[in-house]
Amino acid sequence: MRAGLIIVGIVLLGLGVWVALGNLHYNDTDTKAQLGPVKVEATSQKPVPAALGYAGIVVGGILIVAGALKKSR
Repeated sequence: MRAGLIIVGIVLLGLGVWVALGNLHYNDTDTKAQLGPVKVEATSQKPVPAALGYAGIVVGGILIVAGALKKSR
């Protein structure tokens, strides 16, 4: 269980740093115009909000500390 907490914490910490630095994007598609069956769509890349990255860093750090301090039975 300790190793699992530490591994998940490291993964969350790494993803959090990746998102906080602005390196993770998602595609957003908007319909600009529609006339019958014909649609005009625009796709743009938007960054994932940095607040999610910061939350991932905090939660990952907490999991790493909890895994390191947890007593094994």
